[in-house]
Amino acid sequence: MADSATFLRACGLGELEEDTPKRVELDGTPVSVVRTEGEVFAIHDICSHANVSLSEGEVEDCQIECWLHGSAFDLRTGKPSGLPATRPVPVYPVKIEGDDVLVSLTQES
Repeated sequence: MADSATFLRACGLGELEEDTPKRVELDGTPVSVVRTEGEVFAIHDICSHANVSLSEGEVEDCQIECWLHGSAFDLRTGKPSGLPATRPVPVYPVKIEGDDVLVSLTQES
């Protein structure tokens, strides 16, 4: 991650419920912000298999599941764990400053 990455405020840390995705839009990019297993992750909110919002899916074992066809994506890498999705979705760097969750649209993967 480049030091020059621009971080945008996505939400407040207190707005995130454990294992409940929150959809935000940053500079026109849909992002799902997830608090799970003591960490906060940001992943592109659109499934790579079908044009549906991942933030409407469930989170379990550090994965977010697409509600439409059941593909799950690793919140750390964006890689799908099974069919029908075969392409990863972008994940984004996150940092916490006070109560602010900041996300950079610079892709980690």
